[in-house]
Amino acid sequence: MFCNTSTPGHSTFLLTGFPGLEASHHWVSIPINLICVVSILGNSVILFLIRTDPALHEPMFIFLSMLAASDLGLCASTFPTMVRLFWLGTRELPFDFCAAQMFFIHAFTYVESGVLLAMAFDRFIAIRDPLHYATILPHSAVAKVGAAVLVRAILLNLPGPILLRRLIFPQISTLSHCYCLHCDLVGLACSDTRINSLVGLVSILLSLGLDSSLIMLSYALILRTVLGIASPGERLKALNTCVSHLCIVLIFYLPKLGLSVLHRVEKHSYPALAVLMANLHFLVPPFMNPVVYCIKSKQIRQGFLRRFQQKRVDIS
Repeated sequence: MFCNTSTPGHSTFLLTGFPGLEASHHWVSIPINLICVVSILGNSVILFLIRTDPALHEPMFIFLSMLAASDLGLCASTFPTMVRLFWLGTRELPFDFCAAQMFFIHAFTYVESGVLLAMAFDRFIAIRDPLHYATILPHSAVAKVGAAVLVRAILLNLPGPILLRRLIFPQISTLSHCYCLHCDLVGLACSDTRINSLVGLVSILLSLGLDSSLIMLSYALILRTVLGIASPGERLKALNTCVSHLCIVLIFYLPKLGLSVLHRVEKHSYPALAVLMANLHFLVPPFMNPVVYCIKSKQIRQGFLRRFQQKRVDIS
């Protein structure tokens, strides 16, 4: 790659939309904007219900509120550059903005992964020892878990933007997506990126890699516990409490797996498909998580109905 080099602070990065569909970006922006708006509204409603309804102040729903907050953060991190590109047609991003967006995207992704892990062990405790569930997971313990997840995400991502400043970039570089990711930025550098790549790999292994492995372990423990229950009806009831969480785990990890496979197999043959998968990779989880929990969780539906009925009473 030819590099007309520049210091990072003076580098400009160009966003990439759907190759070959540049003339239709205004139309493409409509479903993307709708998904983002619905995601923001859905997760805001979840947060509001859990905050204001005492019946939803259980550990499971507190973890769900953390998940909704991380989804809102992910929307806030990706939505601005999508609007800039698809609606306004603006491709240029300065280095500092790109590095900040990269940090927040990865940080909120790691937070979401950590919360999903916490929710998996929450389900295991609820099934393994339901009588002592509230004692094992008091609100103070839930708060400590949430703080640990947040601190881990910050510490794992903090070296990324700092180490990017030691690299030399072209004056103008074209990104692979409509937002900034660590691997994408490192791949555009004209200098030695081995330290950056190593830090990025360690960060992923200590977050997504570790979390996914422990989630699988937690479900193995859940399955073993459920198989030890004598009554078939109680087995089904116990497994049913995990359906919502299992759905959002698959929604979170499967697009990442599909995107990883696509990048290694057919990225250059189908660039528009790679961009679509990359966008779905961040748009689908915040959009689907509130939908899944509203459909599968009776407590969330009842909480919504209580707030709706109270609102009608207040108006009348």
